[in-house]
Amino acid sequence: MNCTQPIMSARRPEAARSSGHISLVALGTIVALASVAGASVSGAQRPFPTSPPPAAPLSAPEFPPFQEARLSNGLQLVLVERHTQPILSLSLAMPAGSFHDPGGKEGLADMVAGLLTKGAGDRSAEQIAATIEGVGGSLGAGAGADFLTVRADVLSPDAALAFSLLSDVVRRPTFPTAEVELARTQTLSGLQLQLTQPASLASRFFARNVYGSYPYARSATPESVRGLSREDLVAYQTSRLRPDGALLVIAGDIRLDEARKLAEQAFSGWTGSAPAGATPTPPPVRQPTHIVLVHRPGSVQSNIIVGNIALGPADPLRYATTVANRILGGGADSRLFTILREEKGWTYGAYSNVTRPRGPGVFQATAEVRTAVTDSALTELLAQLRRLRAQPVTGEELEAARGSLVGSFPLTIETAQQVAGAVSQVRLLGLGADYLQQYRSRLAAVTQADIQAAARAVIHPDSALVVVVGDGAKLYDALRKIAPVRIIDAEGAPLTSDDLVAKASTVTLDPRALVAGVDSFNVLLQGREFGFQRYEVKPDADGYTLVESSKLGPVASQTTTLRLDAELNVRSVEQNGTMQGQKTSILVNYADGRATGTASMPAPPAGAVAPIAIDAEVPAGVIDDNALMMLLPTMPWTASARFTLPVFTSGQGKLESYTLAVAGSEDVEVPAGTFKAYRVEVTGGSQPMTLYISQDAPHRLLRMAIVGAPVEVVRVR
Repeated sequence: MNCTQPIMSARRPEAARSSGHISLVALGTIVALASVAGASVSGAQRPFPTSPPPAAPLSAPEFPPFQEARLSNGLQLVLVERHTQPILSLSLAMPAGSFHDPGGKEGLADMVAGLLTKGAGDRSAEQIAATIEGVGGSLGAGAGADFLTVRADVLSPDAALAFSLLSDVVRRPTFPTAEVELARTQTLSGLQLQLTQPASLASRFFARNVYGSYPYARSATPESVRGLSREDLVAYQTSRLRPDGALLVIAGDIRLDEARKLAEQAFSGWTGSAPAGATPTPPPVRQPTHIVLVHRPGSVQSNIIVGNIALGPADPLRYATTVANRILGGGADSRLFTILREEKGWTYGAYSNVTRPRGPGVFQATAEVRTAVTDSALTELLAQLRRLRAQPVTGEELEAARGSLVGSFPLTIETAQQVAGAVSQVRLLGLGADYLQQYRSRLAAVTQADIQAAARAVIHPDSALVVVVGDGAKLYDALRKIAPVRIIDAEGAPLTSDDLVAKASTVTLDPRALVAGVDSFNVLLQGREFGFQRYEVKPDADGYTLVESSKLGPVASQTTTLRLDAELNVRSVEQNGTMQGQKTSILVNYADGRATGTASMPAPPAGAVAPIAIDAEVPAGVIDDNALMMLLPTMPWTASARFTLPVFTSGQGKLESYTLAVAGSEDVEVPAGTFKAYRVEVTGGSQPMTLYISQDAPHRLLRMAIVGAPVEVVRVR
C-alpha cells in the first residue's frame, strides 16, 4: 500500500544549460514567483484563503483480502499477499504469555522466549544467527502478557528457510545449559536495575494492586528467576507451544498454495493443544480513590500513576476511548502534557493510555514531577480526569485528535512486518474481520457525545488507584489530604508513617572484626583493568582511622580519611581528589547528632564544581557512605542476613536508608583466590550494587558489581 505522496528531489535547481533545458524544479520555482507577482497585482480580487481546504474523503487501507487456511495439525494460517516488494514476514503466536506462568515461576515465559533462538534442532545459537543473517533476514521471539510470538523476516526467495527456522525454534529448542545460565544472569541484572527505577516500581505496584489476584498482576522477581530450572523451560515449551490455538500470519510476496505447502512441510508432526488453565480470579471491585505510597528515600522526584480497570479488547467503546485518550494524554499537544508541563512547569511530560490485552485492560494517567509539587500535580491530574467526564471536548480538540489518529494509522501498516503484526493482533484479540479496513472511518465518526460517554464509562477518578513512588517522608502529609494513603517500601513490605524517618541502625557492629591491614582491589571496565581501590584500617589510641584511595584511569582519583571512635561511630571524613580535571573535596565532622562541614563536587555544566554547605541531623549509628565498604566485616553476616542502615552521603549532605540483603551463596573466583561467598544485593542508594562477601570470618569484600554498568571491583589482596 502506498500511503505517501511523491517527494521532489532536494537537489539544488540547476541553471539553464546551453541546450536551453530548464529542470522541473527550476520551472516550478519560476511558476511560483510568477504566481506571487500576479497575486500582488490582483490580490484584492483573489485573496489568500483564510482556512484550510476540507479534508478529502477517507479511503479504506488497501489490504488485499485475507486468505485463510487451517493446516492438518490445527494451526490456523492467515495470508496477506503483497507482491510490491520481494519481502516476507512470518509471525507465529501461541497462547503462552506470562499469563500462564505458574505461581512462583514468574518470568518463565519470558525466559523461554529469549532462549528459543539460542539453540534449536542441530544448530547452535551462533549457527542460527549466522544462518538468518547470512540471507539478510531476522529471527526473534518475545513473550507478552497473553501470547508468545516468534517472528521471521526474509526476502521471499528464502521463504523455505524462514519456515524451517521458525519450526525449529518452536518445536526443537535445545535450551543449552550455558545459554540458560547466561539468560538467567542477564535477566537478574536487568531486574535488579528495574527494581531501583521509580517508573518500573510504579508500574509493578500499579499492576499488583489494580489486578489483585488476576494473573496480569504478577511479574518476575529475582527469587522466581533464580528458581527456574532447565526442566521448567522444557516443560513449558513442550506443553504450551502447540499448534491448536496458535496463529501463523504471513504477509508479503508469496501465494497461498506455496505458503500452505511450506507450512505443512515445516510443521509436520507438530500436534496437540496447550492445556486449559484455571479460570482466573477477576480483578478487585473498584473502591473509593486511595493512594499507595512507595517509599523511596532520597528521591528528588515522584512518579505518579492514576488508573482503574477499563475495557476488554473488543468493547464497542474502544473507538471513542481511543480519541478521548488522545485528547487527554496521548501526545505532546494533549491536555495533561500542556497543563502539567507547559502551563505549570511541574514535569517534563504527562500522559495517559488505555491498554488492550486479551483480558481486562486498564486506563492509566502518568506523570513524573518534582517532589515539592507532587500533591499539586496529583490534584490537577484528577481534576482533568473529572473534566473529561463532565464537559464535552471542544470541536477543535475533537478535529485535531481524530485527524492525528486517522492520519498516522497508515504509517503503522506500511511494511510486511507491520502488516503481519497488525493482522496477528486483530485476530488474536477477536477484533473482527474488517477491523483494519474500517478503523479510520470508525475513528472519524466519533462525536463529542461519544467521547464524553466513553470517558464516563472508562475513567473513574473517584474510585481510582493512585500509586506514588517517591520520598515518603516529604510526601505523606500532603498526600493524605487528597485520599487515604497506604505506605509500603520498594519491596512491598508495609510501613507506618514512623518508618519514614531514618532511625538509628539496629545492626550491632563488632569492632573486633575490623582487622588492621590493607585490602587491594582492581577496578574493571568491560572486563579490562581500569584502575584500583585500596582500603587500609589503622587502629589508633581513640579508635580507628580508615583510609581509602582510588584511581579510575584518567577520569578520577581520590584519597579519603575517616576517623571512627572505638564503637565505630564516624567522627570525621576528609576527602581530596580530582574528577575529570576538577578538584573535589569533602570535610565533614559528626558530633552531637549532626553532620556539618563543606563539600565541593562536580556539577553542570561540564567542568564546573559546586560548593555545598553540609548541616544535617543524623541519627545515632549513622554510617558515612565512604566507610560502608570497610565496615562490612563488622556486620553479623549469615545466610539470611538483611540489614537496613542509615547512610549519610557526605558529598551531597543527604541521608538515605540502604538495605543490604543476602540473596544467595556461591563460589567466587577473584585474583586473590576462590572463596565461598554471600551474594548481597544493595538498594537504597543512587546506584544499586551486588556485593560478594566471604562467608568465613573476617567477612571481607571479594567483588562488587555496579548494576546496569560494565564496572566491577575485584579483590587482588
